[in-house]
This record gives sequence, structure tokens and C-alpha cells, in this order.
Amino acid sequence: MGHTATAQAGSGGLTATEHRLANGLRVVLSEDHLTPVAAVCLWYDVGSRHEVKERTGLAHLFEHLMFQGSASVPGNGHFELVQGAGGSLNGTTSFERTNYFETMPAHQLELALWLEADRMGSLLVALDDESMENQRDVVKNERRQRYDNVPYGTAFEKLTALAYPEGHPYHHTPIGSMADLDAASLEDARNFFRTYYAPNNAVLSVVGDIDPEQTLAWIEKYFGSIPSHDGKQPPRDGSLPEIMGQQLREEIVEKVPARALMAAYRLPHDGTRECDAADVALTVLGGGESSRLHNRLVRRDQTAVAAGFGMLRLAGAPSLGWLDVKTSGGVEVPDIEAAVDEELARFAAEGPTAEEMERAQAQLEREWLDRLSTVAGRADELCRFAVLFGDPQLALTAVKRVLDITAEEVQAVAAARLRPDNRAVLVYEPIAAPEAAEAAAENDESEGAEQ
Repeated sequence: MGHTATAQAGSGGLTATEHRLANGLRVVLSEDHLTPVAAVCLWYDVGSRHEVKERTGLAHLFEHLMFQGSASVPGNGHFELVQGAGGSLNGTTSFERTNYFETMPAHQLELALWLEADRMGSLLVALDDESMENQRDVVKNERRQRYDNVPYGTAFEKLTALAYPEGHPYHHTPIGSMADLDAASLEDARNFFRTYYAPNNAVLSVVGDIDPEQTLAWIEKYFGSIPSHDGKQPPRDGSLPEIMGQQLREEIVEKVPARALMAAYRLPHDGTRECDAADVALTVLGGGESSRLHNRLVRRDQTAVAAGFGMLRLAGAPSLGWLDVKTSGGVEVPDIEAAVDEELARFAAEGPTAEEMERAQAQLEREWLDRLSTVAGRADELCRFAVLFGDPQLALTAVKRVLDITAEEVQAVAAARLRPDNRAVLVYEPIAAPEAAEAAAENDESEGAEQ
């Protein structure tokens, strides 16, 4: 039925056991009796990278359809039952996976397992044109509210499209296009579900105040009879050269509060030592108020109101280093860009100081331990490492891997990757003042008329 491993190195002696049902469902259990709660997390190995041209957005649409009712749980019942039992729940979609999760009072664990099994096994029974239309509209609305009608809201989509070439599986983001959402048929949705929402394409983790034997018996009872499915194609190859080879740029003139410089640098794949080194580098450079970019741009030069450098870890394609600088006052973007490049070049030449290494590694260690100390966070990480890297135990040793990184490795990855010819750049320019003032005046007039 699998093996048990204990995590050392700062994970507080956390353990996880692994099991596999006959239908291929992988199960990871981790006991933690500190609080009387249990987290259930289910990762399906499907994200936007599995989608094909003209059918983008299906993975994300499905995340919504999974809350629309199944054979035994009509309509909004999943939410009502979990919240009525004192639990919380949600689902999210990314490039590489779709996940669903509940955190329950421990004595309500069986309910969460039954609910997840019911929709895995019987969603197709309840999936009809009405629920498709309903959720299609919900997703379009989400797109408008979170992306299209928010300042800088489409930056992620635009940068991704620049950073990954046309035809690359990561060229489009999980939200999908309006046109593709309109074009998706009920049959497209059914085929998608049959292919990807099978037990042999999923990992289920349960973490918290559990009796492992009883938990496994419930999982066998509710999930064991769901048939596996063998029609899944492997995701398309997402590998790319280490360096983009040129700087790709786009300028956007929009109604935004301030000029902004955003950039995506191509970085090593998640799961590699180089990726952990890049994470340390970005933390030193742009992780919080003690970082180099914050000190230079916000504190010293006072040319920016915010400067951050974060990482989007990806397993099936190069990761992205995410630079985001909002300018202050009338500062021009080229001035900001010159300062950023100066700081990156200096870092590549000299590397981090011992103090910076210590601070960055402590910061990353704290973030990891915070994540693993909550039952929901640990359940999610166990699923992540199981789905993306085949081994949930790697979640429990992640802290050690970050602390093993040397200053030399951090300098090497910065010198190799944080270069102007290895980034996609977005420059935001606010709409010129007279037009903006005119638009504001018109807006005031129309609001006055409505009242």
C-alpha cells in the first residue's frame, strides 16, 4: 500500500504515508493532532497547459462546474453542506493543475470525502446545457472583474503571452479567452471531464486530526468504485532555451494610476536546485522592504512607490521571475529600468552578502514552515509534489533544500538569467492628463444624472 517517510530538517518531524487504490487514485495521509480539524485536498493533473488551440479556458470552466452539483448533491449543495458543517472550501486552476479543498472539523471528515468522491464519480450525470451556460457566464464575469476592468489587470496575461511563444502550452493563461469559452460545447466539456477527472489522474491528501486506518477505509468506500480512464495524452513539451535571446517589449496606454514597469525573466524549472537558488536571488533583490530594489528605488531614489521581484514556479516549462515596479510622480520608466539593470548587474558581479543570504533563507524558511504548519497548506504541498514530481515526501524536505543553497549558486543563476536579453517587458503609460480629466468630468456628469 505504499511507504512512510519522516521529514527532518526543520519540518518539525512531520510524516506522511502513501497509498494507492486499485483504480489508480494516489492517497497521502499526514496525522497532526494539534487541533481538531482535517484538511482534504484533491489535485487533478490538468491545467491550462493541457488545453488545445481554440479550446482554452476549459480547465478553469471545470473548476466552476465542479461546484454546480453532482448526482447526489444538486445545485449549490457542495458549498451548503460543507459550510453548514462548519467547514471552508474552494478550488483553483493553474497552468499545471486544478485543485479542490475543504478544511473541516475533524468529525466531519467523512462528509468531505463523500462529497469529493460524488463529484469525481458522477458529475457527468448532472452536467447539462443549463449548468454550462450558467458557469460560462460566471467565468466571463470573473474575467471582466479581475482582469479586463482592473488597472494592470491583464498584465499577467500579456506578459505570459510575450514570455512563452505562440503555440507554447503556457502561452495562454488559465482564465481562457471569451471566444473560446463561447465555442466550447457540452460535448467538449464531457470529453474533458472523462479524460482528466479520473481517479488515476488525481492525488488525494488528508492532513490533520485523523485516524489513518478509518480515513483510508472511507476513501476506499467512496472512491474505490470509480473507474479509471486511460485516454489522457501527456502534456505538450514546454521546454525552451535557457535564455530568450532578446528583450521582448510592449507598451500599454491605459487608465492606470501610475506608470509601471513589469518584466518576466525566464528562470529554471521548478524541482531543480537552480530554481531554489533563483528563489533566494529574487528574495534578496525584491522580496520585501529589506530587499535591494526596494532600498534603491523606493527608499533611496524615491522614484518608485513599490518594487517587488517574485517567482512563479513552473514544473513543465521555465519558471518566471516576476518584476513589478510602480513609479512615483512624473518619473519616466527608462530611469527606473536603468536603475533596475544597474542593481541586477551589480548583483551578478558581486553576489549576495552573507547577511543577505541569511536573511533571504530565513525569510523563505519561515514562508515554508508557515505553509507546512497549517493542515490545509501541508495537504496542498503534499499534493503538489506528488502530482508534479511524483513524490509527496519532497514537500517535507523543501526547507532543507532552500537552506542548502550557497551564495555562489545564487550569484551564478543571477548572472546567467537576470539579464536584459532574457526578459519580456510591459511598460504602462497612463492616459494623458487632459483626456483623463475630460473622461472624469463626463463620468461625474453621468453619475449625477443617474442620481
